[in-house]
Amino acid sequence: MRQHMHIAVIVSTIDEEYQSGILSGIRQFAFANGITLEQFIAFGNIGDNAGHDTGEYNIFSLADFNQFDGVILLINTIQNQACAEAVLERVRSANVPVVCIDKDVPELYTICIDNEKAMQDIVEHFILHHGYTKINYVSGPDDNIDSRQRLKAYKDVLTRYGIPVEEQRIYHGNFLSRDGMNAVQKFLQTSLPQVIVCANDTMAIGVMNSLTMHGIRVPEDVAVSGFDYIYNARNYAPSLTSVERPLERVGQLACRKILNHIEGIPQERSEMMETICRFSQSCGCHETPLMDTDEFKKRNFTVLDSFTTDVSLVSRMASALTECASLENCTERLRPFIEEIQCREFYLCLCDNYRQGIRADETEENYLLHILSPDKYLVRGYGERMLVPLAYRNGRFIDMPDFQTSEMLPGLFSPENERGDYYFMPLHIGERTIGYCVIKDSQFPVASKLFHHFITNISNSLESVRKIISLDRTTQKLNKLYTIDTLANINNRNGFRIGAQHVFQDCIKFCRPVMVMFLDMDGLKYINDTFGHKAGDNAICCMADILIKACTEQEVCCRFGGDEFIIFAPDYTDEKAQALSEKIQELLKETNQRKRFSYTLAASSGYYITVPKAGMNLFQLVTAADRVMYEEKKRRKNSRYLKTETPASDSAQ
Repeated sequence: MRQHMHIAVIVSTIDEEYQSGILSGIRQFAFANGITLEQFIAFGNIGDNAGHDTGEYNIFSLADFNQFDGVILLINTIQNQACAEAVLERVRSANVPVVCIDKDVPELYTICIDNEKAMQDIVEHFILHHGYTKINYVSGPDDNIDSRQRLKAYKDVLTRYGIPVEEQRIYHGNFLSRDGMNAVQKFLQTSLPQVIVCANDTMAIGVMNSLTMHGIRVPEDVAVSGFDYIYNARNYAPSLTSVERPLERVGQLACRKILNHIEGIPQERSEMMETICRFSQSCGCHETPLMDTDEFKKRNFTVLDSFTTDVSLVSRMASALTECASLENCTERLRPFIEEIQCREFYLCLCDNYRQGIRADETEENYLLHILSPDKYLVRGYGERMLVPLAYRNGRFIDMPDFQTSEMLPGLFSPENERGDYYFMPLHIGERTIGYCVIKDSQFPVASKLFHHFITNISNSLESVRKIISLDRTTQKLNKLYTIDTLANINNRNGFRIGAQHVFQDCIKFCRPVMVMFLDMDGLKYINDTFGHKAGDNAICCMADILIKACTEQEVCCRFGGDEFIIFAPDYTDEKAQALSEKIQELLKETNQRKRFSYTLAASSGYYITVPKAGMNLFQLVTAADRVMYEEKKRRKNSRYLKTETPASDSAQ
């Protein structure tokens, strides 16, 4: 048995007053009635980045609605219609009570306001009280139900009073401040309107700012109205005519409907909340009382002080997380900021897909596929398992094992889990999913305008870690391709030059002897012609393995090309060189006995030892060793790879 009811809340962009007002009412009711809230939060519709919205709205796919006692949907805050419909389809199939706010969805409980009646009252006010007939309109998104209803009301009132509906007087925006400014730019290309009616306050403030920049007075030259009656609109100069909605009461009623359903209390499926038109200075009216000056100053000081503190936190966090070289480094630097936001719990949950991209034990081929192939990225959902590299609970950081994504968070519905407010936020880069964060019982998500920046900092740091590791490992892979023979898995010529050149120069400087041994496999052409190139490749690999086993000190060995190999070593004597030659021959004999090839693996060798002089080239010594080797194998010609002159011999065999 659960100790508390659990209600899931689906909402986007909680730093706006409409969302925060409703959430405040939900939290008040939940606290008073011992209900745990799981709030799944996105920040969509930021700019024109569809990939970003996909990554944000993906958090809604995490919620398993069947596990909750009820669901509250602020569905009209989700600007992506396909995503909103997907959420609705999933909640319809869940066997729990669902309350949809500001959108009447059949079979679901609904709490709405009469958008059309409220907008009609505003437009009629301008016609009947002020006598305006040139009325322009700034609309919200065409696929938003509130936006459509308010636009319809504007058109209906104009038609009712015989005023033509002219499309050039309508601007279609996205409820953002810049839409208001863009609308003014469009309207000023034709005749100046008497009033600009806006579908929300944010666009209305943008309109007033733009009009002021153009030297147009509000309301003397152009009247303006909004919708929502947010704090900034009430305290703008001039104060904005708008429509007030009972946001906290809506949130409380949404919780009450779920509780009534569970307790079997009869209730209406759909309820319409009353609104109040607040006619203020922006339309030339002064019906709405202004906030007391001292109260306004205190409120603004509190807001500004909090904002300054949050700016400092987010800026310090961004600096601390810059260029983290590993996941461990990232989580270590993140710790003090988790404590600073004063939460009871915090969990950094990463998709197993993210771990696959950075773990060291993954094969190089699959790793590069993961880095380079977009189809390896997660876009929908969060995969089957989550890892938790950082977990904080009740004042201390704890270790937490991986868990099944379907749990959302281990112990979430446990009877021992105390009531609280959870916030689930997505971590992503564009549409590519990284994971999500969970915060419990903190004012920071709802009180700070910079909460989204806080989460974005985490996403950016995790992506930076992935890129640094990806770049490092890809560079290693490219270096290996440049320096390692892909068949024999030892140095190629480039690797030989890089590995030996520094030591060679040191030997020149300090007059130390060097040894170069040249080896040529016997009968490789016969092996290829008789047994096939696969057998020949295997013979080459066996030869390389023998050289690796034989060279146990400072030697640098490589496959020089075809069937030819080279060994370079400093401080060698004739005795050491002869011992190395004998060891190679012993290993060849041992390999033939153990492998039982259809052929005999064999090689001829010759070495050259000298104290190199300034101006001497390393590959001159290779040529000398090559010629010594061919004295042993008299029936072969000089190596086709070497054309330089042989330096004066000091010691050769």
